[in-house]
Amino acid sequence: MTWEYGLIGLVVGIIVGAVAMRFGNKKLREQRSMQYELEKSKAELADYREELTNHFAQSAELLDNMARDYRQLYQHMAKGSNDLLPNLPGQKNPFAYQLTEAEADNDQVPVQMPRDYSEGASGLLRGERPARD
Repeated sequence: MTWEYGLIGLVVGIIVGAVAMRFGNKKLREQRSMQYELEKSKAELADYREELTNHFAQSAELLDNMARDYRQLYQHMAKGSNDLLPNLPGQKNPFAYQLTEAEADNDQVPVQMPRDYSEGASGLLRGERPARD
């Protein structure tokens, strides 16, 4: 009977030791804490990515609407300019260029880039000095 008590004590000791190590181990608690923080960070990152995707999708839609409205405004101004000022020469009419249907559908709006140079020579670097009165 003594060996049975010894065996029972050994089994109970192993169980108590395993439970004590399981709940009392500092590294295990730190590992669980780090795992929780990692999962929380992954969830926050996934939420942020979804929010960012939604933001850019909405921004693209708003830009598309703005481009469409700009084309409609430009066509309205060009039509009004031609109807209200029919005798105005094409060079003086800021809306002389009208968008064709293909350009309006393909977002090909005419763009005139400003130049950083003048049309003719200014004579600034010539050796002659202008006559003074």
